[in-house]
Amino acid sequence: MPIRTTAASSHSPERTELCADELLLLPDYLLLADGPVREHAVVVANGRFLDIGPADELVARYPLLTPLALPGKLLMPGFVDAHHHLTQSFGKALAFGEPSEIYRRIWVPLENCLDDNLLYLSTKLAALEALRGGFTTVCDAGTRSDSDVSTIAAATQEVGVRCVLGMICNDLGGHIDARERGAIVARAQAHLAHWDGHALVHPSLAISVPEAGSDGMLQTVAALCAEADAVFQTHANEHLASVERSIVGRKMRPIEHLHHAGALGPQTLIAHATLVTPSELNLLRDTGAAVSYNPVASSWKGNAVAPAMQMAALGIRFGLGTDGTRSDAFRLLDAAETAQRLAFGFATGDSSCGAGKLWVDHALRGGADAVRLGALTGEISIGKAADFLLVDLDVPEMRPSWELEWELVRLANRSQIDAVFVEGRLRLWHGWPVDWDARAFLREVDEAAAAVVARAPIQRVHAASFSGASAARVQVNAPAVAAS
Repeated sequence: MPIRTTAASSHSPERTELCADELLLLPDYLLLADGPVREHAVVVANGRFLDIGPADELVARYPLLTPLALPGKLLMPGFVDAHHHLTQSFGKALAFGEPSEIYRRIWVPLENCLDDNLLYLSTKLAALEALRGGFTTVCDAGTRSDSDVSTIAAATQEVGVRCVLGMICNDLGGHIDARERGAIVARAQAHLAHWDGHALVHPSLAISVPEAGSDGMLQTVAALCAEADAVFQTHANEHLASVERSIVGRKMRPIEHLHHAGALGPQTLIAHATLVTPSELNLLRDTGAAVSYNPVASSWKGNAVAPAMQMAALGIRFGLGTDGTRSDAFRLLDAAETAQRLAFGFATGDSSCGAGKLWVDHALRGGADAVRLGALTGEISIGKAADFLLVDLDVPEMRPSWELEWELVRLANRSQIDAVFVEGRLRLWHGWPVDWDARAFLREVDEAAAAVVARAPIQRVHAASFSGASAARVQVNAPAVAAS
């Protein structure tokens, strides 16, 4: 049966048409798990993909729905950011050009100065950036602010991004006794229970780095997450300094330490894992633990690149993460493939480094699996959440088109994202929210960020390369701040 053409379907739909409760969408391309297809359609209802199939069949099957043709558009799953720091968005270029372990000198001092309002503003800014960059799900590693993480949840819900909400459970680095450890566990249990079953917020527990948790706390928090089908997050094997501290202090490397403490398992998500030995890779594979491969973080402030190609060959689960660097999913795809070529492909003569499909898969389904949301999001599939993008392919950069997944990795960019949907609801249209004033919000952010950066005891190794009031806000060579 030919596709029925109506006034609504003979041209690209208007924003108002895409705000309907039920949608029958007919894009030029639909990106499914097996690859892109043409002449297919989707039905969106109640926040889910109700039906998927050949366009003429769906048009006939749903005569009460007006088909909305999307000429020149790709309908694809929203990207999953497997590792983010939502409450660090006020820092940005303060960390550029700085040596590794910037969390000690920049992020901890900055986050410790965030009250409830600043935490809300910082999170909302990061969430907006994420949606603009094509991420419909972000996995937040937890904040060091004393404010309640419900503030983070409120901000992400207002923006409309799906959030894996981490709560930090560190019990070392200060004078913490058994009673305080018990209180940490109680808060962790309450956090998991409070957000269980929420539509957009998915609870997670975190210990910043293995050295920040006692063996007992590492084991307990990981077990709580396993029981709740939640993610246990930690940073491991990212920098030489942290690996050496673990070897000196524990006689084990960080991932070995996690395994010794009983904290490695399918619920575990390791951020970075750049400096890993063959035996540690085997531990990740054998325990089913997942990794967030963060190539931009490696480029900007890391000591190494995670061997993601080897992880793929070993069957180690991994997604792609920004680490809060820049929320641009297409540039992340490009960085993921490029980093593997530079770090490993050149030396071995591997000119494809997994090809485009590998990186697209790990940015979508692989990321959803890594954050334990694979049953909910990450692909266009009947019954899964309607978290998706409409991407404009009718641009010079994408023409002529020969292999779409390679082209998404190397040629596509954020400016091509026309619309972002989460739970079947239009959240962004041409980069801006449809139901709140983001430009007024940005003016509020400028003022708030200037004030908090001015008073935070940030320590930069390098002086700012510019002069004036903005540069004077940042203390250079201030006293070092202890990690916690």
